[in-house]
Amino acid sequence: MRTWPILGALLAVAYGDALGADVVTLAPVVVTAPAEKEDSTDSTLGSSSVSGRGLASKRAATTDPGQLLLSVPGVSLYQAGGVSSLPAVHGLADDRLRIQVDGAELVPACPNHMNAALSYVPSSRVRNARVFAGASPVSVGGDSIGGTVQISLAPPEFAPQGSKYIARAEAGSFYRSNGNAYGYDLSANAASRSLSLSYAESSSQSDNYLAGGDFKSVSAGREGGRLLAGNEVGSSAYRGATNRALTLALRRDTHRLRLDVSRQTVDFEGFPNQRMDMTANDNWVTGVRYTGQFDWGDLTARLGYQNTNHKMDMGPDRNFYGTGMPMDTKAKDRLASLQGNIFLSETNLLRTGVEYQYYTLHDWWPPVGGVMGPFAFWNVDYGRRRKLDVFAEWEGHVAERWVVQAGARGDAIGTDAAAVQGYDNGLAAAWGSDAAAFNAQSRAREDFNWDVTGLIDYARDSRQSYQAGYSRKSHSPNLYQRYPWSTNAMAALMNNFVGDGNGYVGKVGLEPEVANTVSLTGNWHDATGERWSLQAAGHYTYVQDYIDARRCDFGQCSTANTATSTGFVLLQYANQSAQLYGADLSGHMVLFKGRHNSMLDADGTFAYVRGKNLTTGDGLYNIMPESGRLAASYHLGVWSLSPELLAVGAKNRISQVRNEPQTDAYWLFNLRSAITWKFVRVDLAVENVFNRLYANPLGGAYLGQGSSMTTNGIPWGVGVPGRGRSFNLAIGLSY
Repeated sequence: MRTWPILGALLAVAYGDALGADVVTLAPVVVTAPAEKEDSTDSTLGSSSVSGRGLASKRAATTDPGQLLLSVPGVSLYQAGGVSSLPAVHGLADDRLRIQVDGAELVPACPNHMNAALSYVPSSRVRNARVFAGASPVSVGGDSIGGTVQISLAPPEFAPQGSKYIARAEAGSFYRSNGNAYGYDLSANAASRSLSLSYAESSSQSDNYLAGGDFKSVSAGREGGRLLAGNEVGSSAYRGATNRALTLALRRDTHRLRLDVSRQTVDFEGFPNQRMDMTANDNWVTGVRYTGQFDWGDLTARLGYQNTNHKMDMGPDRNFYGTGMPMDTKAKDRLASLQGNIFLSETNLLRTGVEYQYYTLHDWWPPVGGVMGPFAFWNVDYGRRRKLDVFAEWEGHVAERWVVQAGARGDAIGTDAAAVQGYDNGLAAAWGSDAAAFNAQSRAREDFNWDVTGLIDYARDSRQSYQAGYSRKSHSPNLYQRYPWSTNAMAALMNNFVGDGNGYVGKVGLEPEVANTVSLTGNWHDATGERWSLQAAGHYTYVQDYIDARRCDFGQCSTANTATSTGFVLLQYANQSAQLYGADLSGHMVLFKGRHNSMLDADGTFAYVRGKNLTTGDGLYNIMPESGRLAASYHLGVWSLSPELLAVGAKNRISQVRNEPQTDAYWLFNLRSAITWKFVRVDLAVENVFNRLYANPLGGAYLGQGSSMTTNGIPWGVGVPGRGRSFNLAIGLSY
């Protein structure tokens, strides 16, 4: 393996015996020196986080970082490929959320959003996950209406006082029986008191997973290919998903300078709710970050660059049509931000900052002959999206028990795209008429958005607190909502990042979404917050110019397309109005503490959300039905045992314009156990113990095999099933 010489060199540098220096070895949970500042003065009002022991068990159980967020009230997951699902907060997902990884936003570069932000984050590197739902502060969210998800990776470590150098290394591996999934992760760090160098790598792969029972007939995937069993979920395999990251950090007094370079390569990733698979993805991310603490406050400056080369085509479980259908995407993203947190007084803080982002996209489909040639089809040619934000936010303790936060943000967002062409450069009606109509439009759009947020936190006493918030948030359309232009069925079907099996046509004139949200939260707990806690929250959001969909009734869209209530259809994005409302409940209780460091505790969550299109009276797409989770954990010394029960109601409020299928209610039982010694952790788990067959309510339509490139070449109304029973093992070592 090529990485071992690199790790060996890092460890050799770290060994003080070889260099005549003092050496300190660190266990993975020990903090012996001040790490890089983790934005301690950044806003946390209205947020929930996952960290510590709970996060460690989740990291061992999954390669999908989205799964780490499921214990946060109000969070559900859109099912995507095996590397990463897409989080939804209170029914709003994808671009409607601001997803940050160590303070940087990563942008999808795919008409199906196969390479969404969290797909670039191996779960083994996540050290903290924080979710801002409801009325979120302007300092953590711009160009988003659904909230903010912040993922924090392990910060650089430096040698503590009294030592010149430290050395640290970790390695882990996992195996999951369902899908024959396996992989590894490793990391190493060598540091002096002022210089830190670290390297991390992870890789994973899996075959198709199996559902808890037969959900379809036994049939072949590709023409003349092997038969897929009735419980095998086609196009759910992935292989060669590898992440590598190198970090160099400098420290002097209260100042930090950090350089991060990471690369992800994926050889193949199947998507059972899309009509194609990802056949390659190569993504580079480079970032430079400075943080400094001063008498007046602190300052953070970031520069970032992301370069993505992405390819799609038919995987081994889909008809290849003799030629396949390659689709290529190249995108570049440049980021810059500056934020200052200024102490106005001992009880008043001002956060202010400016952010800039420039994103370019080229999305084309190479010719393969026949009607798909002789030229390339340009889905989005030289798409651009420029964003400039400024914000200011005040937070103050206005009285002994009161904290008030108020902020405002302004965004200037411009988008544009070049002229396009079909496979034949306009010579045939299949492509020429739509391309000519698109090219005749003025494609440049300028949006000037503004956000405001107000939050009030009242601590009545040491056992209870209450929070109320209001926010006005805006979100401008992405490039794949404005610029895909063809009403040809095959072309439209290739543009779909929601997984419903339908085809989508863009609309250049889409207006930004504007959401007004109110939220109320109550917290009750014992005096220390360690024995028991209970949180209840309610939220309501009205969205003006909500980007939903209407049936396509122009160009090559048929008359039948506007009326059918079964089958897949062609849609165009449209501005309408919508509302979402719901409630979250979460709690924790220590049931007893005994001898030999034994403890039994329990925690649970419940979420309820409803969404409605107020313009048409239709339901909103992919709204999670009521769901609950109840788990207990027994700890005895180094050993723990955790049973978990998940229950989900039936999804019968659906988006009729999309012909969204209903799903049945279900429950699942999981059992997890872990043994932790000083340098070793072993996790054992049985997931879906009773091998229940169920359809994931947010899993979308099953498109994973057969003639997926035609509108109704595969059965309609079949949901993507969840994973059946799986026996999991994970081992982690640290030095």
